[in-house]
Amino acid sequence: MKWVTREKVKVDRVACPWLIKKFVDPAAEFLFVPKESVLEVAEREGAIPFDASGVELGHHEGKCSFEAIVAKYRIEDLAIHLLAEIVHGADVAEDLYGRSEANGLKAIAEGFGYIGLKDDHDILEKEFIIYDALYAYCQQKVKERQK
Repeated sequence: MKWVTREKVKVDRVACPWLIKKFVDPAAEFLFVPKESVLEVAEREGAIPFDASGVELGHHEGKCSFEAIVAKYRIEDLAIHLLAEIVHGADVAEDLYGRSEANGLKAIAEGFGYIGLKDDHDILEKEFIIYDALYAYCQQKVKERQK
């Protein structure tokens, strides 16, 4: 399936593709377009729009797009729910959860924009390992809570 969002990815627009690939659509293909073109490209390409204004898988009721995807696809993994709180804090000015890891994730996401990678796909390729590691961290935190 094709998925489309705004170009110039940062926190949520990297976290969402990672989540989609890992938990929703392993064969996902991502399109990055100017923000004013998201809906047009979604319709033309039959793509699912995310993290854009006015779309189902976007920011709603103070929550970020990552949280919208977790809810829509009923991802019950507790580590993903913890990761969603961290992504939220890194992405949304009105932080609902106060996760200390959020500031580090925000800095890392911004840093990827400064190191001269060729495009949004290159950023995803390089940054997915960060989300793999953060997910492993969240899994460990959930295990510790359950003891």
